[in-house]
Amino acid sequence: MKEIVLQTKIKVCSIDEFTPEEHNLVNEARKATANSYAVYSHFNVGAALLLDDGTVVTGSNQENAAYPSGLCAERTTLFWANSQYPDRAVVALAIAARTDSGELQKPIPPCGACRQVILETEKRYNRPIKLILFGTNESYIIEDGIKALLPLSFDAGFLE
Repeated sequence: MKEIVLQTKIKVCSIDEFTPEEHNLVNEARKATANSYAVYSHFNVGAALLLDDGTVVTGSNQENAAYPSGLCAERTTLFWANSQYPDRAVVALAIAARTDSGELQKPIPPCGACRQVILETEKRYNRPIKLILFGTNESYIIEDGIKALLPLSFDAGFLE
């Protein structure tokens, strides 16, 4: 029997350790939580992405009483950016969340569906997307792209 060992490199840091670019992107994601429509879960998520020309695009989660009909902040942001700026690669994506009690102390990772969309966006532009997951006590930075969070991923290669 053969064994495969998967490793993920995640930088754990505080907001004080962010670069100015990371700080700006996280602040935009934090602001985007205010545009969330989360009347059912009261779990407001904001995302902000940086395009290769310096443009910042933001989005937030949008809920619906028929739960599967809502959409996460990450996908809202990526789909809008990909449709409005189809020739601009996504360089980085920041995610922040808050509840009625305030911002989350620990960062939240993207759900499985969002990870798959991030993977497809990386494939589309042939480059990894830096992920910045914000929490007030600690944040995570994943510079190697979504494969760090989605090992053994399904992509177009399986459809050939």
